[in-house]
Amino acid sequence: MSREEHIARTFVELADTLVAGFDLIDFLQQMTVRCTELLDITDAAVLLVHPGSHLLYSPAPCDPGLGLQRVLDVALEEGPGVEAYRTARQAVPDVPADETADKTAVRWPRWSAQVQRAGYAPPSAVPMRLREDSIGSLLLLHTGDRMLAPDDLRLAQALADAATIGLLHARTVGRQETVNTQLHTALHSRITIEQAKGILAARRNIPLNQAFDTMRRYARRHQTLLSKVALDVIDAGLLPDVPPARPESAAEG
Repeated sequence: MSREEHIARTFVELADTLVAGFDLIDFLQQMTVRCTELLDITDAAVLLVHPGSHLLYSPAPCDPGLGLQRVLDVALEEGPGVEAYRTARQAVPDVPADETADKTAVRWPRWSAQVQRAGYAPPSAVPMRLREDSIGSLLLLHTGDRMLAPDDLRLAQALADAATIGLLHARTVGRQETVNTQLHTALHSRITIEQAKGILAARRNIPLNQAFDTMRRYARRHQTLLSKVALDVIDAGLLPDVPPARPESAAEG
């Protein structure tokens, strides 16, 4: 699959929020996966605000590691993700990495310390907002001393815009209570999903990202929520079969 085809397919995925059985957790997971596939970044995270509450981040599709976990915990309180959400503008370093690190250390001391410990360069974030509706931000993390390329930043903003439109549309078509409930569940189910991935990875002797993909495929095949599959793995000993590897061009999203 060419990069252009991959991008087009991703936009279709992000717009497809009105299907029966829409799973918000699956949607957020796929957004972060596609960002790492299409952009020159190491990790991505979606920071969303629960209605009437504060920012929370979505579960990670693979093992986030302790460093990334701590970065995301602090990202809910300070840093570019919070700034992009509150200002509805991109929060992007505009000076070399070493100078940016000095400035962010003064402005966001806890954030800067965690980012440096985890080995990331000064990250960027783009807002997830449509007109007056602000729902969060997309945090983009990478290593090394390079800055995110302008083309990648524009694509990241376009992906965030598409996801925002899809989520807001889902909320307005008579399903606001359902989507809000899923949002609450999704943003509080990180531990359950991480535990299920770990159990399945150990039992099937597969990497954590493949364990997540296996649960996701099982949920889609059985038309159930990913969170329900994770609970069944933990509580009922469910061990979905690992799908055989297929060529990239034929692989399911």
